[in-house]
Amino acid sequence: MTLPPELHGDWEALRERWTEGPLAQWIEALPAALNLGLSSERYGDIPRWREALSRLPDLTVERHILNAARVGVTGTVRDADLELLEQALRGLHPWRKGPFELFGLHVDTEWRSDWKWDRLEGAIEPLRGRRVLDVGCGNGYHCWRMLGAGASEVIGIDPTPLFILQFKALHRYLGLAGIYVLPMSLEAMPEDLPVFDTVFSMGVLYHRRDPLSHLHSLKNKLRPGGQLVLETLVIDGDSRALLEPNGRYARMGNVWQLPSPGLAQHWLEEAGFRQVSIVDITTTTPEEQRSTAWMTFQSLADFLDPNDASLTIEGFPAPRRAILTALNIA
Repeated sequence: MTLPPELHGDWEALRERWTEGPLAQWIEALPAALNLGLSSERYGDIPRWREALSRLPDLTVERHILNAARVGVTGTVRDADLELLEQALRGLHPWRKGPFELFGLHVDTEWRSDWKWDRLEGAIEPLRGRRVLDVGCGNGYHCWRMLGAGASEVIGIDPTPLFILQFKALHRYLGLAGIYVLPMSLEAMPEDLPVFDTVFSMGVLYHRRDPLSHLHSLKNKLRPGGQLVLETLVIDGDSRALLEPNGRYARMGNVWQLPSPGLAQHWLEEAGFRQVSIVDITTTTPEEQRSTAWMTFQSLADFLDPNDASLTIEGFPAPRRAILTALNIA
């Protein structure tokens, strides 16, 4: 089977890494999923994004930066090459997760994703030596932070092809082994694949009509004793409080259920997780999610009630996000 050119190297590396190990069952099904996820017939913008990738200049990297807010690389480049780099990366607009810095070029993304990482890093089990799955990883910003935290292998999955190609642009210069971002959803993975030490699901749960099914699927990817890190939109209220916005929230589509932190904790326990902890609850602000020169569309400030920032434009409570951790203990 012919694979998308951007993913052929990933396939070869994964086949070599996984054929003799616990992920061998995923190998056979992976090519079909990769082809579907980066199909030009399904996604008409892929040729344009591939053209942007082809314009990335060859530059010499001096140092990789994974453990700082701006993930990226350093190196001395000519002004003309820096301009070519910026033009190519802007061809992959909009940049949602980040920030990144390549050769002094600051890719100022919509989200200050480093703030989320700062909130969870000290609350999770150390990632050193762990195999990690990041579900709904976007362009892989947090995957790089996981690798920087010592994970032995990081697999990110996301069904949005633009984010995959943004990751490939970054990997062109970061170029490190043990990190892969694949174009697929959780549902495209084998249902029973209990091989990951840590599984992250951040910003996904409220996009699922059946949150318990999502949690069960996440549990089925964890080895016994493995840890889930769950981040989701929440509302105030007791352990029964639930907001069902009927598919639309803060002008975001496909949003179905926003639990209270206590209800999210109950869902995790109902799905079979143990030692469930709520480690952070933070209101999302326009300083954390905003329009920038690298994401010029509307952002959070445009999605809030102009007369009352405690409400969304639809009249729902403004976004608050909780981070919970849980263990897969029988």
